[in-house]
Amino acid sequence: MKINLAKIYKVLFLLGVFFIPFNSFHGPSFLGEFSREAAAIFFMIGFVLMGAGAYFKYELTLPLKNKIFQVLLIFLLWCFLATLFNINTVYSNYFKETSGINRFIRQYFSLLLSTAVFVVFYWNVLRRMTTTEILISIRKMFLYSLIVASAYGFLETLVIVFQIPAFFPLLKLFDYFPFVAVKVYGERISSITFEAPALAIYLITIAGWMFSYILTHKGIKKFIPAFLVLVLTFFSGSRTGLVVVLIQLVTFLFILFLDSKFRKYALIFVGSGAMIVVLLLAINSKGVIASVEKKIDSLNFKANLLESTSNKSRFGIQYASWQVFKEHPITGVGYGQQTYHNRFHYPTWAVKNNYEFWLYYTDPHYKPFPPAYNLYLRIMTETGIIGIVIFLFMLYLLFYNAKELIKKSTAEKRVLAIIVFISLVGITINFVQIDTFRLYGFWICLVILIKISSKATLSSEEEKYVKSREV
Repeated sequence: MKINLAKIYKVLFLLGVFFIPFNSFHGPSFLGEFSREAAAIFFMIGFVLMGAGAYFKYELTLPLKNKIFQVLLIFLLWCFLATLFNINTVYSNYFKETSGINRFIRQYFSLLLSTAVFVVFYWNVLRRMTTTEILISIRKMFLYSLIVASAYGFLETLVIVFQIPAFFPLLKLFDYFPFVAVKVYGERISSITFEAPALAIYLITIAGWMFSYILTHKGIKKFIPAFLVLVLTFFSGSRTGLVVVLIQLVTFLFILFLDSKFRKYALIFVGSGAMIVVLLLAINSKGVIASVEKKIDSLNFKANLLESTSNKSRFGIQYASWQVFKEHPITGVGYGQQTYHNRFHYPTWAVKNNYEFWLYYTDPHYKPFPPAYNLYLRIMTETGIIGIVIFLFMLYLLFYNAKELIKKSTAEKRVLAIIVFISLVGITINFVQIDTFRLYGFWICLVILIKISSKATLSSEEEKYVKSREV
């Protein structure tokens, strides 16, 4: 009996894509920062099975000739070398009952898992799929997860925002859904994710995919996925999510407007949005105006810096990171070592009357390390100017390739290029607010770009060869 290994890996990959937002549960503790990540479970299983499948002559390849992949490997190598150059301080670092060596091993393993391991898995699945299969399959999985997230989010909005507790029993039914732990607290919805910012990251990840339905489908239904993303973003209460998704939407509409074939859809979308606003104002003008004013006030970062504890913590840690970078500009302080040095540079204005610092960040007995709140600053602090230059060059290659594919490609390949470009716009802006490489959508976009770029696309002869190797 022949086993189609390629089909098994594809199923595991698509299940992982579907479960990307499912992180409100508590998984096995030995997975560390991946213990909440349902998607990681499927990607890990897929990679392990793929490695075992090599025994059955399942061909594993790497896109070693691709510049994007080469720069990624150089970045991973530099993260290791930057730590090696700082081995004396790394060896002596100790905080929160964790040594610098232990911290590096755990953080570097997490980096390799998010990048090298999963990227290899993504590549060996996607390279066997046609451009049309990639577009339809991944987008469909994101749509299915969005439907679940929207159903949960709708009930959660009724309970939290509109204060209707009668809907809570219906919301509790989601406890029976895999990898979901129902919880209701605060004034912001988080849907199937563990917190509002995590929901925002998910929506930023899928925004381009959902907007793309406008390009490929007909009728009013093609606007529904984009509408769901915008509604969930609004009620999530995430300031960053609201700003970034709107930037993604404007970018998408700008791309549509530049193309005479799709210009009318941009005008229809803008016109429909204006009509909805007018309708809402006619129904409840005071409520709509009050809600909009509340959102605008929440976007006043300067005012919130003085009032919001979380913002004081965020900017305080970013300030400390910048001070550490100035002291170690070339090679940084070593990968995963930021907090050991940051704690001596926290500004008084951030620490004063801020319970987050004395309760979480500076308490030596509270084991979780504080987040860096900015991936660019984290890279600068831990790997120096060399590390950030390498990383930014990789981002440049991603944007450049996506832009060129939008200009030169047609049909599904162009749609995929647009999706990737919109996704990169959102994710790279969001890097200013987060400090993790555990962003599956970003790495999937990277692999898609490698796949659909001219040098990586398989010829018909190569596709026949690949299929002949499947068992």
